[in-house]
Amino acid sequence: MFKAFLIKYAEIGIKGKNRYLFENALRDQIKFALKDVEGEFDVVKEQGRIYVEALSEFDFDETVDALKRVFGIASICPTMIVDSNEWDVITKSAGEFVKNVYGDQSLTFKVKAKRADKHYERTSPEICVDMGAHLVDQFPNLTVNVHDPDIYIYVEVRTRTYIYSHIIPGPGGMPVGTNGKAMLLLSGGIDSPVAGYMISKRGVRLEATYFHAPPYTSERAKQKVVDLAKLVARYAGPMKLHVVNFTDIQLYIYDQCPHDELTIIMRRYMMKIAEKLAEENNCLGLITGESIGQVASQTMQSLAATNDVCTMPVYRPVIGFDKQDIVDIAEKINTYETSIQPYEDCCTIFVAKHPVTKPSLKVIRKSELNLEEKIDSLLEEALNTVETILID
Repeated sequence: MFKAFLIKYAEIGIKGKNRYLFENALRDQIKFALKDVEGEFDVVKEQGRIYVEALSEFDFDETVDALKRVFGIASICPTMIVDSNEWDVITKSAGEFVKNVYGDQSLTFKVKAKRADKHYERTSPEICVDMGAHLVDQFPNLTVNVHDPDIYIYVEVRTRTYIYSHIIPGPGGMPVGTNGKAMLLLSGGIDSPVAGYMISKRGVRLEATYFHAPPYTSERAKQKVVDLAKLVARYAGPMKLHVVNFTDIQLYIYDQCPHDELTIIMRRYMMKIAEKLAEENNCLGLITGESIGQVASQTMQSLAATNDVCTMPVYRPVIGFDKQDIVDIAEKINTYETSIQPYEDCCTIFVAKHPVTKPSLKVIRKSELNLEEKIDSLLEEALNTVETILID
């Protein structure tokens, strides 16, 4: 019955002369999302519409699940294709559609029609009236209700005719890659994968940086982050994950700086490294999963101290979220269960018993003077030994 999907978009439709660029990006993301789905598909643009047409047998549920992960899609409509715009053929096909989808159910309905060719033999209102009359004649259990129907029957007459009824919500947003690229600081926690997902939803392509501290963090902790990156990549598309060995820097900070300032100072050096990797990889900003007041390093004063070392914009999409808000999104995108696996990351290993919650930037900078002897060479070594993993 359903051999195609009509893909509807929202924001893309108001992009004016640049709309074709966003449509092309959306088409490419749809192709990427379907590459591992059983079946062969053709993705085509046609007069303000994108269609996904199955060229072979395919798994309906798997295909819909894949399309629901493509940012830029507002809705997905399983569609019957009629290789004609002859009225008799259309009405016969519409009858087959209703019989197969709704059977003998007693329902109220309304027809909605659209025609691409304004010279077609019937206007859109005439298509609605004539099609409604035909369906009532063919199915006595159907009743027209133009105000509050149980179902809508959509008919779009183009070079071919498309008939559909169900509209499945898509993820919305903008196609990935239409708004530049940014570097995500990806830990093994709940928040940062959600932050990456949210920024990617606005069309931003991702790269990610993970700070590894062997032997204090295990290979399993690293694999957990790789697994999280793969889950985010299901929405964000392929990305590079840069694994930074942070052990020597952490130990040096631990030895040279006041312990109540450890988290802030370590975080500042993480941001410096992430920004350097972002510059090398043509990223336009950094992304973190910080939320105001959630932990000591995320108070307003702590965030200001962290921002101090950055020249790039730092995007914090969950900044005003409660923890439960973040957990809800993590469960929705299937990262939560991986995030709560009990493998510590480098941020939690060296946490002070009583970390400073309102750090003075002046005091932090003074403490960092204790690092001047070796910190530059340690940073250089960390950058020179970065392991980059392609996530696709």
